[in-house]
Amino acid sequence: MSDFVMLSLVPMTIAAITCMSCALLGNFLVLRRQSLIGDAISHVALPGIVASFLITGTLAASAMMIGAGVAALITVVMIELIKRLGQVEASAAMGVAFTAIFALGVLMLEWHGASGVHLDVEHALYGNLESLIWFEGLGWHSLFDRQALADLPPQLARVSWVALLVVVFLIVFRRALVIGSFDAEFAASIKARPAVVDLLLVVMVAITAIAAFEAAGSIIVIAMFICPAASARLLTNHLGQQIAWSQVLALISALLGYVLAGYGPGWFGLDMSLSAAGMIATVSGLILLLACLFGPYRQRDAAARA
Repeated sequence: MSDFVMLSLVPMTIAAITCMSCALLGNFLVLRRQSLIGDAISHVALPGIVASFLITGTLAASAMMIGAGVAALITVVMIELIKRLGQVEASAAMGVAFTAIFALGVLMLEWHGASGVHLDVEHALYGNLESLIWFEGLGWHSLFDRQALADLPPQLARVSWVALLVVVFLIVFRRALVIGSFDAEFAASIKARPAVVDLLLVVMVAITAIAAFEAAGSIIVIAMFICPAASARLLTNHLGQQIAWSQVLALISALLGYVLAGYGPGWFGLDMSLSAAGMIATVSGLILLLACLFGPYRQRDAAARA
């Protein structure tokens, strides 16, 4: 049991908090048909994070967020230039810009070779959940030991604060988010400021993605913005129930995915383990597949078409 507290408790907790935070915001992204914003932000954030490390020599959260923000501004300028000079649609310009920016980030990771500080392609894509060991976690009693708690990996506090910020944001702007998600024109007519709320939602998505980037990697972040909320959307037609379902499914994905990654191969006699972030994303995808096949609203739509 002491091994579990030291090796697995913190990574599982970070994975659960990250997944649930992303799923909360993902509900409104799915309703607005903006699910791939998380993917876009992950693409944009990577070179900004690498550049901030090369300049400051630190992986502090503030430096990473500033770097990601600057990269986002550069990307917006790129998109506008491609649209105007190339006379192409916005979606095509976004695709070109996001792909180019992400490729640049991967090249920068390979060139500077900073694997010793957990800033390489593997950690950027898959995260480093398995390395978040709580060395002072010698047992459950460590949860009540101030000295032991002071040694907790800093990623836990970071994602926890961001999760709290997400909850506060949704509570404060709940009415505007709901109205804007279903009818933006009506929201504008009652002065709910849908454009401002949209911008704040994107900012919250960016903050959540960047905070989770180091610990969880881009794969799990992208999956959690989409899969739990999309699965919940197929299970219910009530927003409150959808949000609740998304949280349950995100938690199941985090815990089950982590267990399967660490212990699943051993059940088949294999002396190995798998990427926790990759397995969590896989489990969330399988849950979405089951919701597509057997979800009540998916079956209703199929019957209506028949």
